[in-house]
Amino acid sequence: MTVTEQTKDATATGIAIVGVGKIARDQHVPSIGRSSAFRLAATVSRNAELDGVESFATLEAFLEARPDVPAVALCVPPQVRFDLAWAALQAGRHVLLEKPPGATLAEVETLAGLAAEQNLTLFATWHSRFAPAVAPAKAWLASRTIRSVRIVWKEDVRRWHPGQEWIWEAGGIGVFDPGINALSILTEIMPLPVHLSGAQLTFPENRDTPIAASLVFSNSAGAPVTAEFDWRQTGPQSWDITVETDDGTLHLSAGGATMAIDGRKADHGPEAEYDGIYVRFAELLRKGESEVDVSPLRHVADAFMLGKRIVTDPFIE
Repeated sequence: MTVTEQTKDATATGIAIVGVGKIARDQHVPSIGRSSAFRLAATVSRNAELDGVESFATLEAFLEARPDVPAVALCVPPQVRFDLAWAALQAGRHVLLEKPPGATLAEVETLAGLAAEQNLTLFATWHSRFAPAVAPAKAWLASRTIRSVRIVWKEDVRRWHPGQEWIWEAGGIGVFDPGINALSILTEIMPLPVHLSGAQLTFPENRDTPIAASLVFSNSAGAPVTAEFDWRQTGPQSWDITVETDDGTLHLSAGGATMAIDGRKADHGPEAEYDGIYVRFAELLRKGESEVDVSPLRHVADAFMLGKRIVTDPFIE
C-alpha cells in the first residue's frame, strides 16, 4: 500500500491512472486527492511517476500485480486508448475514459458492448459538462424557444498544448480536442438535438489534423447553430456560447464556468469540472451502470466527413 492509499478511508475505491501526462497531473490527480470516493492506488506510464504512488511501466504489469484495484482512468491519447480499455475490461476493471472517448465511434461502441457483457462500468467523460454554469443553462433553456446559437471557441495551441505532437497526428482530432468541449456542452444544454449540415476545416500543410474549423448545424426547430474553432488565437482566449431565445439571451463564457442572462450574471457553483467527473463515476459504480454518450464525438466525425478541406501555412511549434 502506498502513502497515497494510506491517507484515504479504507472504503474508498482504488483507482489507477494510466498515462501520467499534463491532463493527469493538472486535473485527475488533484481531483482524486479531493475525492472521498477514490484513492489513487497506482500509475501506469513508460516514462513518468508520481511521488509516493506505486508505478508500473505497462498496463499488463499493473493488472497482474494489483488485482485489488477495481478501476482505471485512461488519460492516454485516443489513438492508443482502445487496446488499453479492452485489456482493462477483460481483466474485470471498471474504466473511465478521458475525452474524446476514442479515436473512432466504432471502437467506443465496441467497448460499451464489452463493459455490458462483463457487468462493468464504462464512463466516457465530458469534463466541460460539469462546468458550474452548464446545468443552470440547461434548466433555463428547457422551457424556452431557441432562435439561434453561436459558439466561439478560440485559444492558443502553443499555450495549452505545448509539445503534444499526438494532437497533430491522425486520430488526434486537432482543434477539435478543445472544440469537442464546446460540442459536449451544446449537446447537453440543447432541448432538441442538432446535426451537422456543413463544415470547413483548415489544415496546416504539415499536419494531419485541423488548426481551425467552421461548423453549421441544423435542427428540427430551424434555429441556426454555428461554431467557430481556432487554435491560432493570441491575447484573450475565447470559450463562449451565446443562445438567443424568445425570452432573452443566454451567454456561457469561460468554457461554461459563468453564465449571464441578458447581460446579468447568474449565480452558479464553484469551478470543479474534474471533481464532478469523479462524483459521477462513483455514482455509476454504486448503481452498476455505464455512461457512454458519443454525441460530441459523432459531430466531430461528421465534420471530417462533410468538411471542405482548406490548406494553410505550416504550423511550427
